[in-house]
Order: sequence, then C-alpha cells, then structure tokens
Amino acid sequence: MAALLLAAPGIAWSLELNDCRISAGPGTPSMKARCGTLLRPLDPAGMVPGEIELRVAIVAALNLTPEPDAFVPIAGGPGQGSVQFYAAYAAAFEDVRRNRDILLVDQRGTGESSRMDCPVDEELVEGQYSTELTIEYTNECLAALPEDPRFFTTSVAVTDLEAVRQALGYPSLNLYGVSYGTRVAQHFARRYPGSTRSIVLDGVVPPQLSLGPEIATESQKAVDRILDRCSEDAACAERFPDIRATFRRVVNQLRESPVSIEVPDPNSGRPERIAFGNTELAVAIRLLAYHPNSVALLPLLISEAGNGNFVPLAAQYQMTMIAMLDALALGMHNAVMCSEDLPFLDTKSIDYDSIDASYMGSMQMKALEAICSVWPAGPVDDGFKEPLSTDLPVLLLSGDADPITPPRYADMATVGLTNARHLVGEQQGHGQIAVGCTRRLVARFVESADPDVVDAECLERNFVMPFFLDFSGPSP
Repeated sequence: MAALLLAAPGIAWSLELNDCRISAGPGTPSMKARCGTLLRPLDPAGMVPGEIELRVAIVAALNLTPEPDAFVPIAGGPGQGSVQFYAAYAAAFEDVRRNRDILLVDQRGTGESSRMDCPVDEELVEGQYSTELTIEYTNECLAALPEDPRFFTTSVAVTDLEAVRQALGYPSLNLYGVSYGTRVAQHFARRYPGSTRSIVLDGVVPPQLSLGPEIATESQKAVDRILDRCSEDAACAERFPDIRATFRRVVNQLRESPVSIEVPDPNSGRPERIAFGNTELAVAIRLLAYHPNSVALLPLLISEAGNGNFVPLAAQYQMTMIAMLDALALGMHNAVMCSEDLPFLDTKSIDYDSIDASYMGSMQMKALEAICSVWPAGPVDDGFKEPLSTDLPVLLLSGDADPITPPRYADMATVGLTNARHLVGEQQGHGQIAVGCTRRLVARFVESADPDVVDAECLERNFVMPFFLDFSGPSP
C-alpha cells in the first residue's frame, strides 16, 4: 500500500504515490499508474467522527513536460469507480493524455474508496418484487454498511476531489463526467470555479432534473426509435416484419407469466434453469439500448423471443446483471438517489400511466420509492438543484438515441452556460467518448479550453453498426 503523508492542520495536504497497476477488473489487461490513499473525514462538517480512505491514481502524461492541469474522468452509475471506468475506456483518452496527466479518484463509496456495497438479494434479482420485501432488504443493507450512508452524496464527494487537487498540487482540473458523473462535474465547477479549467459533459444529467420518473419512458422512446429504424431499413424490415408488434407481444407475454428456460451460467458455463419474466426482459433491453453495437442486436433478439426462443435475451440479462453488480456499489447508488433525486420529486405529478405503458413498467420506480422510504438522506448543498451558471468552457456531448440522457437534457443544462457548445451524435447511444472521432474533439477542446475551436464535421461520419440479420453478424 502506498505511503500516506498528512500535513498539520491548516496546511495543504500531501499525498505520496507509489508504482501500481490498474485495470477494468479481473481478467482484463492492466496498465501502469502511480497510486496512493488519502484519508478524509467521514463528515467534512465535523459533526460526526470518523475517517474514510480515498483511492487516488495518476496515469502520467505521455509528454515529459506535460501541462500543469490534470484531466479528471468521473464515472457514472451512480456507484461506479472512476479507476475501473478509465481502465475500461483508456484508449478513448489517449489523445488527451499526450499533454496531461490523467487523475483518477474513486468517488467515496465506490471502487476502493470505502466502497459502500450491499449483498445481492436473489429474490429481488429474480423479479419477486414487493414493497415489503424491498424495505426488508434495504434495512438489511443499511445494517451491513461499513459507514454512515448519509455522507456519500455528491455535495460531500466534490470536497474530496478538491482535497486531492490540493494534495497533489494541480493548479486546476479539466473535468470529464459521463452520465451521473456529469452531475459531479457540474457541482464541482459550481463550488470550486477557481479550481476548474474546462468541463466535458457526456450524457448530461442537468442539475434541475431528478432522475427516476423518466427512466422508463425515455427508454421506451429510444427502443421505439430503434425498431422504427429497423422498419425503415429494407433488409431489416424484410427479415423482421412488424418488429414493434412483435416486441409488444413479447412484453405482454412475459407480464402475464415468466418463462422457465435453461441457459449457461456466464462464469462457469454450466447450464442453469432460470425464470425469465418482464423484469429480466426490461434489464436486458434497457442495457442493450445504451450502445450502438448492442443496439444492432435488438431486432434479432426480439424476433427470436417472439418465436419462443428466449435464451439469447436471457443470456444477455445474465451477463448484464453480473457486470452491473460487479461495477456498481449499490449502497453509494442509494445514498445519491435517496438524497438528491427522490426527495425533490413531486410524486403527485408523476405520470404512472405512461410508465406502466412502457416495456419497463413501474417496478423500478416503485422499488426506488420503497428504498428511499427508509434510506437516510444526506447533505445537499444550497443551490445544488439549480442549473450551473458559469463562463467556464463547457463541451456537452449527447447521442440522439440515448435511452437515459437524451439531448434535451443537455439543452436544459446549457441555460446558465455562457461559453458552451452541445454536440449530438446521430444514431448514437449513451456516452460518446469512445465513438469515432469524439476522442479527438475532446482532446482539441481540452487543449484550447475553447468550445468554438472544435470542428465537429467528422461526427457525421461516425460509424453506426448495421442491424444483425442473424447471429453470424450484420449484413455486408
């Protein structure tokens, strides 16, 4: 473990880094970095005693004389660690790394920063939902957490990032946030504008929006657009006629009764029998709709299910659940949602009819309400839910087929941004950094700290995977 040096009270923190290797998880390639641990108060306000450890890593710039301001990727979720996220997408940040260190901080409660996780309840995972069971599981989760969950909100987390900046001596930071990470980036810039040089927001969550009610309806819109695109494509329409009607039939069938099927376990390869119902379908479809490459599979998988073969979709569900549970710290996720989203909702205005009409239905929303009915809310700064107002340079990225943060969310975030530019990828999903030329555009923006110098003409040529007509791949 890296050595830790703490300065006297009132003096800037000092952090020693040692050689280490980071990766996206077991079995994935690793890369060199310099790692350390920074102690932080559990409660920065000093009302509750205790300390937590923050994991910090730096991937050094390729240039031997780099710029003094680091580039900081901030993961989404909420609940994913930034070290793991960066390692998975490192190639997309290489253009930025030419001239700048990559500074990685696992946000408190994620990764190796006092991870706030909960054991998985198999009954809930298998879709046996009830309000009572969810509350019982949530109370068990709370009792098992290693720290007080109130102090894992965004408002507390940004103070950690500023402490790391001071400890390492960076004069300012270039922030990149994806999904929930855009919320963190915007609030850091609000609270520490003097410590912020530039901001990239990828898959934007506007501060004034509370997540929850639109998750199901936005995902339904995205899936409808995907299936309509199939119907407008001659080869896809011929291979999968009336695919939207097939999808409705599959959703209705699984709502009436789950099917029992045998699928190989993704880890062991051994066959196991599972119940595949509408909850499992919703998880599989929602995550497949995030990325254009997996979008290309949707009509084929839906058609197979419509013909009675649910195994391909069930296999996607199993792989998705394993990856999601490995990546996300559920305790931290709940701490954010139950402090920053649910308390700000006007539940009387929620259109449950539209949610129920979506393929996801209202189970996720109702489960979130049940969890937050017992989860303790943590501190939220004044003005947290207001749009960020700043003249700092901001580049916003959206995909017009994003099922969770559509382009209009980025438009909502721009109302107080006077030096911003919003780029939209055609037929692209959630998160643009790894798509086509986007990495070069981000590097150009960070280098100049000026959104107007970015030439986005190349976005029109970004690749979109053709639909798979069978399991051998897309058509030529």
